[in-house]
Amino acid sequence: MASLKIPANVPLPEEDSEQLHKAFKGWGTNEGMIISILAHRNAAQRSLIRAVYAANYNKDLLNELDKELSGDFERAVMLWTLEPVERDAYLAKESTKMFTKNNWVLVEIACTRPALEFFKAKQAYQAHYKTSLEEDVAYHTSGDIRKLLVPLVSTFRYDGNADEVNMKLASSEAKTLHKKITEKAYTDEDLIRILTTRSKAQIMATLNHFKDKFGSSINKYLKEDSEDEYVQLLKTAIKCLTYPEKYNEKVLRRAINKVGTDEWALTRVVTTRAEVDMERIKEEYLRRNSVPLDRAIANDTSGDYKDILLALIGHDHT
Repeated sequence: MASLKIPANVPLPEEDSEQLHKAFKGWGTNEGMIISILAHRNAAQRSLIRAVYAANYNKDLLNELDKELSGDFERAVMLWTLEPVERDAYLAKESTKMFTKNNWVLVEIACTRPALEFFKAKQAYQAHYKTSLEEDVAYHTSGDIRKLLVPLVSTFRYDGNADEVNMKLASSEAKTLHKKITEKAYTDEDLIRILTTRSKAQIMATLNHFKDKFGSSINKYLKEDSEDEYVQLLKTAIKCLTYPEKYNEKVLRRAINKVGTDEWALTRVVTTRAEVDMERIKEEYLRRNSVPLDRAIANDTSGDYKDILLALIGHDHT
């Protein structure tokens, strides 16, 4: 469920394009106008605005935004304006670059997106970067981390639903996972195969069996070795596959509570989840922190950057 409230009387993309064109003209950019338009349009509407803008002004809207804006505000607007699959392709590329290697983001994208959406993001990646995501992940990782990440980004995981779960299989694979984790065989092929290929519904059933049978969640079992990067990635994959709103709440909490905000993480979660499950993330944030997410963001950010984040999470005060 999206938290964006799109009013019924949304202007036509022609009008939006014209207003954006005006916002770029003159001495200063009209940032408020940019927020009032782009932050209140859904993905299909933003795509139309880009197409109309290119047709009417013979310019790429993203290039115009890039020229006119700067800093964290620019990054938020640019990420938001991209098609969701283009955005994921860009985030994945940023994560595989040698100097900015960020394996968490790769796990996040591979495990929280529906299978077809992730597949389309990989197609966008190939079209834009002339290489495959699998190839780049294999190149930029090594050892155990490569052993986990390559299958995670390679699999076309069946989305599945609760009605299609094989309970007998869930029970037997829960035992397999418990055995491997108790032996600290975290890189075992069966363990990796279960987590990288089973549908989310099947994994959820397996992990519920695990908890019922062995008294604690799988991540509690993994906690004692959580300093290890591989184990942390394993835990991240499990959280993203089963409770993405809890994972995203934690990313936001850490981004906001850090000494000096982690704007990159904050921007990434808000722009990628605003149209997906932001309401659930906000509920989880309030439950976990006793502070509404909009207040936490407002206290930690300022200016146009603050305004666009608040608009995207559905608390528009502009």
